[in-house]
Amino acid sequence: MTDTDTRPPLRKKGLTRRQRRSLSRGAQYAVFVAAVIAFAVTADWGRLQNQFAQADIAKQMFPEVITLALKNTMLYTVSGFVVGLALGMVIALMRLSSVGPYRWLAGIYIEIFRGLPALLIFIFVGVAVPLAFPGTEIPGGTYGKVAIALGLVSAAYMAETIRAGIQAVPKGQMEAARSLGFSPARAMISIIAPQAFRIILPPLTNELVLLFKDSSLVLFLGVTLEERELSKFGRDLASTTANSTPILVAGLCYLLVTIPLSFVVRRMETKTQEAIR
Repeated sequence: MTDTDTRPPLRKKGLTRRQRRSLSRGAQYAVFVAAVIAFAVTADWGRLQNQFAQADIAKQMFPEVITLALKNTMLYTVSGFVVGLALGMVIALMRLSSVGPYRWLAGIYIEIFRGLPALLIFIFVGVAVPLAFPGTEIPGGTYGKVAIALGLVSAAYMAETIRAGIQAVPKGQMEAARSLGFSPARAMISIIAPQAFRIILPPLTNELVLLFKDSSLVLFLGVTLEERELSKFGRDLASTTANSTPILVAGLCYLLVTIPLSFVVRRMETKTQEAIR
């Protein structure tokens, strides 16, 4: 009799988890490269250049695109951010208040203004307010209207961010301040708020980036030539020249501001995480 081999058959080894991840990552890169190549091969670059990259039209936009349009965009953004931050701080404190009606009012405000599109808020400020209060002029003209509209929108988001930052500060900080004789208001201003703002600085900077883009809705308030921001400035020139190059230049001006701000946000988030660790 011949001896039979009683050893179990060898199993084929499958891919390890690391190998599967590497294979998946490689497939994703391959799909991305293939999509880029397909776009580069099939796109009509000549027509794109004629419509979006006319150097002579781009030159006509300077220096007004910087000295007028970008300047106005920055003014609208900063004014809206200041109003939103001040109002958001008040709403956040109301949200944390022990008084029930304050909490309810703050909650209703946040839900309404977070749920409504920013466009409707601009129309409300530009149309409904003058109808409700005839003869009343908002201080600052268009700049004041934009500051209020952007402030109303951003305050709802900032209020929740500020509330979360205040609650992230250890309760012992307030107790220690109270034991030293600080009043609740003074303890909040001197002790709690500085620590909270250090925590929430990155998300507040993100809100600034969002406001910078939302400032383009100013056109629904009816602006003069001297009050145009980047989007309105680019659209007007695009209509005049029958070319989209001004829109591309306006977009690049937005990126000129938003990309450095985004880099600053990432750096602050990294430092905040390192400080927590």
